[in-house]
Amino acid sequence: MLITERNDLLPINIGGEMRLGAGSESSTLYPATGEVVARLRAPSLEDVNEAIERADHAFRTSGWAQKKPHERAAVLYRVAQIIRERAEPLAQRQRLDNGKPISETRNLVASAAGTFQFFAAACETLEETLTPARGDYMTMSVYEPMGVVAAITPWNSPIASEAQKVAPALAAGNAVVIKPAEATPLMALELAAICEEAGVPKGMLSVLPGRGSVIGDAITKHPLVKRVSFTGGTSTGKHIAHIAADKMMPVSLELGGKSATMVLADADLDHAVNGVLFGIFSSSGESCIAGSRLFVARELYAPFMDRLSQRAAALRVGDPADERTQMGPLITAKHRESIEGYVAMGLGDGATLRTGGKRPEGALYERGYYYSPTILEGVQNTDAICQQEIFGPVLVAMPFDNEEALLEQANNSVYALAAGIWTKDYKRAWRIGRAVQAGTVWINTYKQFSISTPFGGWRDSGLGREKGRLGILQYMEQKAMYWGLNEQPLGWAN
Repeated sequence: MLITERNDLLPINIGGEMRLGAGSESSTLYPATGEVVARLRAPSLEDVNEAIERADHAFRTSGWAQKKPHERAAVLYRVAQIIRERAEPLAQRQRLDNGKPISETRNLVASAAGTFQFFAAACETLEETLTPARGDYMTMSVYEPMGVVAAITPWNSPIASEAQKVAPALAAGNAVVIKPAEATPLMALELAAICEEAGVPKGMLSVLPGRGSVIGDAITKHPLVKRVSFTGGTSTGKHIAHIAADKMMPVSLELGGKSATMVLADADLDHAVNGVLFGIFSSSGESCIAGSRLFVARELYAPFMDRLSQRAAALRVGDPADERTQMGPLITAKHRESIEGYVAMGLGDGATLRTGGKRPEGALYERGYYYSPTILEGVQNTDAICQQEIFGPVLVAMPFDNEEALLEQANNSVYALAAGIWTKDYKRAWRIGRAVQAGTVWINTYKQFSISTPFGGWRDSGLGREKGRLGILQYMEQKAMYWGLNEQPLGWAN
């Protein structure tokens, strides 16, 4: 574990070398108390360039790309094993990194281990294709690693997000430069160290924390970087897409969301209430797929909202180290102020407050960045608070009268990342599920994930897909090969 005294500067990974960056100094803070967890120096632009050049050199000379798939897979299986062996200290480290409740960080660590295991299996079972012959030749479709790829990750679920990019990229034979969120650099450093311990050659992984507008930009623009996989805000994703277009470089962009949750009149209330609460308030709402727009059948609206509001007010907001905590603090004081601004804007536009809308009171909450689970109603789907991503524990609720009106409103968003449907009618669930515009649709559940199932969004929610058995191909170039079988020379030159 890369643990230092809080007064010591934490080294970063520059091309496999652990050393202090030459850039500006920053501190990572524990969101529950505001205390310093670690201090480090960001890389300078020269450090960034060196890391990428070392990555390119390692890609070309280390032999990693030339290993047989099952040989690379063996290393990735070992990564998964080490993560599981160190699961508890990693989960505690993750808790300090971004303030998530310990029950949730344990799940994130388990997810990271499962991701490496899955892509190890995908690596050693990936099949290339003998395509149908259409002449005196044999044709094949094969795949090659790209070279140096970049993984730019968010602060809300670091180790899981990083594993989802690093595991398939390494499985494909690439070198990887990780740019973790400025607020949460610790888990990327831990993951890179584990990968090297498991057998990934030095230089194949670098970790370059710092400001996205500086470090992320430099990485994305570097000519040796052949692909960028980014998870984060839509405006930043669009900026990366512009850079990628100039470079003719492929990207994966997993961006924002304003996901609709739809409760039909015949829904099982116990399941629906629990699912809606989990969908928006777990992770303190700091989740791209949070079910932040709620549509409830009008005949069910009043009793459903009564139960939902009572249950939301009873959620346990508190110390992330407490096993009973359901909601921890927000990531920073600035982010909490942003959420408070959105709630004030909604109230100013005519919304009414059903519950929450304030900071919790008491000694426990005085130093941390806590905010109560909040439900607003009396809104229109076209209101700003129903259209803009808040990325916090704020739910907007609206009744609907019929299926046509429901779909019109649910699909009226620049975002199209996820949706939830609650009904006992499987035919209606299928019909609405196919009609709603979203990359992921949950039916009678919410916020469940499988590494085996592709994930991504439409429109302003992103481009491309991560996860799934073929997710490894996102980090490879496809190549056609022709083997001549003709007995006579090609006739054209005769």
